[in-house]
Amino acid sequence: MVVGDVVTDVVASTPGPAAVGSDTTARIVVTDGGAGGNVAAWLRAVDVDVGLIVRVGDDPAGRAAVERLADAGVLVAAATDPDAPTGTVVALIDADGERTMLTDRGANQRLDAADLPTAWFRPGAHLHLSGYVLYDTPGAGAGLEALRRASAAGMTISVDPASWAPLRRWGASRFLAATAGASLTLPNADEARVLTGTTDAAVAAARLARVHGAAVVTCGADGAVWSDGAATVRGRAVRATVTDTTGAGDAFTAGYLAATLAGAVSRDALERAAHLAARAVSRRGARPSRG
Repeated sequence: MVVGDVVTDVVASTPGPAAVGSDTTARIVVTDGGAGGNVAAWLRAVDVDVGLIVRVGDDPAGRAAVERLADAGVLVAAATDPDAPTGTVVALIDADGERTMLTDRGANQRLDAADLPTAWFRPGAHLHLSGYVLYDTPGAGAGLEALRRASAAGMTISVDPASWAPLRRWGASRFLAATAGASLTLPNADEARVLTGTTDAAVAAARLARVHGAAVVTCGADGAVWSDGAATVRGRAVRATVTDTTGAGDAFTAGYLAATLAGAVSRDALERAAHLAARAVSRRGARPSRG
């Protein structure tokens, strides 16, 4: 199961630097997004049975987002919030494919422990928690309760720190303490730096593994590093024509989780994750193509 978020992504791609205070030509696409929804959609795209727990607004955007996830084969437990809209993210993509995001979390901020289906927490299942849930107020309570229930049920748990800026505001020590029961964490290099204070991905992975059992630090074109605190494995990125990096980390996470849940060892799991991330960056939008 994935506990996370669903948003509408407004993706604006520019051929060069923006003309601040004036007009800049851009290609603009409106599509589905949200770290939790993205991971769930990519998991389903590689044939993993997955359920997604989210909160959306009582609006057309929320209803359509849930319907499209369901059409993709994701089992969605979506609470409808009468007082907050479905979240929206404006993603600005520069000529190199790098992204900057302007975020309105909307109903995602109000995820509640009552939104967590009790029957989903059971031995043999896996919980993946998006860190965005922990950074929300009052949604953090739902994220912490999901971690507690999963641990009590004997589930395996993975966590994604999600984004370095809200992680730094929330606090690295606070995040590590809250997620100590997880068996895997999957930060990118910037998030790993915030959590550990080092820019060395291998050192960061080893330090995080001492808290979570295992860690995978993603480094973009430089691949990824896995550690269990004793051993370190480096995985290479897969060459791809970069169109849009939005959702690439979520696709990598889905690929890695799918591989490890199927019994793959770390090196094979890193390779499969890199292939799925390459597939993600070669197309526009954060989700796999439908149809």
